[in-house]
Amino acid sequence: MEKIIQLQRKIAPELTQIIEARYNLLRHIQHAQPVGRRAVAIMLDMGERVVRAQVDWLKAAGLVEFSQVGMSVTVEGQAMLADLAEYIRLLHNLVGLEAELAERLNLKKVIIIPGDSEADSAVRRELGRAAAGVLSQHLGDNMVVAVSGGSTMAKVAEAINFSVPSTAIVPARGGLGEVVEYQANTIAAVMAGRLGGRYRLLHIPDGVSEETLEAILAGDANLRAVADVIKQANILVHGIGEAVEMAQRRGMPPATIAAIERRGAVGEALGQYCALPGEIVYVTSSIGLRLDDLAGIGTVIAVAGGSAKAKAILAVAGTGGQDVLVTDEAAAKAIQLLINTNYI
Repeated sequence: MEKIIQLQRKIAPELTQIIEARYNLLRHIQHAQPVGRRAVAIMLDMGERVVRAQVDWLKAAGLVEFSQVGMSVTVEGQAMLADLAEYIRLLHNLVGLEAELAERLNLKKVIIIPGDSEADSAVRRELGRAAAGVLSQHLGDNMVVAVSGGSTMAKVAEAINFSVPSTAIVPARGGLGEVVEYQANTIAAVMAGRLGGRYRLLHIPDGVSEETLEAILAGDANLRAVADVIKQANILVHGIGEAVEMAQRRGMPPATIAAIERRGAVGEALGQYCALPGEIVYVTSSIGLRLDDLAGIGTVIAVAGGSAKAKAILAVAGTGGQDVLVTDEAAAKAIQLLINTNYI
């Protein structure tokens, strides 16, 4: 396959461009289906006439079908998408980049989705789908899965299309400062529903003092039980955020945010703020998992994309304990550039 791609680049470079454009169109139709041509044209920022011509070709090839409610990808189109995804990965040399980053970041595996999740909602959904696929590979009977909050994690929960009813899902840590849809509690409930499993919730705010946390735990047997289950997690799936953005979203005082910046924090995960190359410089008090707990968890899956998160991913990965990173092409290439220019 790689040799064929090299030949295509030399002899007919326009062919690879057409294949990639049609793959991108097909992928967007799949994610939004049923969908109209005008909506697809807006999503892709393309002229409606151009979209119509490409869609007509896809229909003639049996890859999409039309109905009164819009276009949908056929069964044959879905199979073609899977084959094309591997072609695009090879075209962009993502397979080699995955191996390189896995070695440089000391990870067992890196999965790179083509594109930029900051600019393309379809790529964000693909991140979620890929992370859900990794979870399915590691999930066995009677396991406990801990999940963090965030918009990317919401996509992971939405993408689960398999059932493991014996699974227990728990939030990785307390924290009620997020938008409800992105809170770890909400994501745990959605994920459990998709898996047909059960869930436990942790209703406790972020950033309260250690003394207050101890008092709350002492007076609430249910919270203590949930905290114990979290510590027994077999799998952790978590997002990675930019330090300042996460501090602002959690409503931290400006003085605290300034202090975090002065300490060089660029990334955040599980309420801990990290500087390059992998130093934890600030910790918010909460109940649940911390980065130094990861060594005791069987499989740790980090999910984050977008070039703006490159430093954040590097900083969090540098603290250790991560097993699998699911990211996008934009972030992966930005990470590669940082490493190759000796930024860390």
